[in-house]
Formats: sequence, structure tokens, C-alpha cells
Amino acid sequence: MTNFCVFTGSSLGKREVYREKAHELGATLANRGIGVVYGGATVGLMGAVADGALSQGGKVYGVIPEALADYEIAHQDLTELFVVSSMHERKAKMADLSDGFIAMPGGIGTLEETFEVWTWSQLGFHSKPLGLLNVDGFYARLEDFLDQLVEEEFVKPAHRGMVCTNDDPVQLIDQLLDQDVPAVRKWIDRNER
Repeated sequence: MTNFCVFTGSSLGKREVYREKAHELGATLANRGIGVVYGGATVGLMGAVADGALSQGGKVYGVIPEALADYEIAHQDLTELFVVSSMHERKAKMADLSDGFIAMPGGIGTLEETFEVWTWSQLGFHSKPLGLLNVDGFYARLEDFLDQLVEEEFVKPAHRGMVCTNDDPVQLIDQLLDQDVPAVRKWIDRNER
């Protein structure tokens, strides 16, 4: 793999461990020769991921909409910064540049981006792996909810299995590098029960 896209918050969150793990994830990706694609900001966990990768000489590609370039403070020390016109263009560009996706702790935007690339995979639009970096149990309740989606027959077990989870950046990266994303028909047929 060449690049992993990291979805994470433009805020630092409540606990210092989030910033530490963001920096560690960026540094780990760089040390593995994997470029980082992210939202292009210097602030919050986004900035910590980028700075972690840059501290190890990694390649970092930011994608930021014009409207947020000042608000989120566009990072000027990146390998390349793409300034785009909309959030839709931002997400499409990030996906195009990436060979896999990692979601760290974050807010509504992080969840939206994560669920969108998972949906695209489920529909067969791409076959790129997706993982949750479960820092300090951040995604534990979400994982329970995703399991409930399978129990209630809204998501197939194979599609639920597309989302890897780990609390260790090294182990999560290894999982994603080894993952084969299944090509399974999305719709659950009543005859499949």
C-alpha cells in the first residue's frame, strides 16, 4: 500500500491520549513507508497525525476546502496540499489518493467520512480496507451498535467484517495490510436467513 487516509477530529478531544495516539499513528505510518492522506489542517488530532508523520520524514497529503483553509488553518509543511472547492470534492480526493482508511477518535465529520467509505466498499465502488483505531475504548459502543445492525439483518456479517478494530496502531496497520475486502452482494434476501 502507498497511502492511508486518516479520518479524525479537528479538535484534540478531552484526553491527552488522543493526541498522543494521533502523533504515534502518523509516525508509525511514515516509518512503514506509508503516506498519510488527511484533512489538511494544523489543528486538533488532524494536525497531530500530520506532524507525527512529518517528524519521521513521511509523505503527507492534505485535502482542505477553500472555506476551511483559514478556519482549520491549512498545514503549510505538507508534501502536497490540495485546496478544493467543497466537502464533496475533499472526500472524493482523499479517497482517490488512498489505498486504505483509518478512523481515529473524532466528531460528526469523522463518523460521516468513515461511514461513507464503508458504504462505498459495501456497494462495491472500491475494495480498500477500513479500520478503527480504538483509542482507550473510544469506539467500543459503536462496535456494539454495528454488531446489532448484523443481528437485526440490516448488514451482512461479511460487510461488518470489513471494519477492523484495534487499539494499537501497529497491529491495526498490519490487519489492514492483510485484509481482503470481500465482494459480497449488499442486499439481504429473505431467503438467506
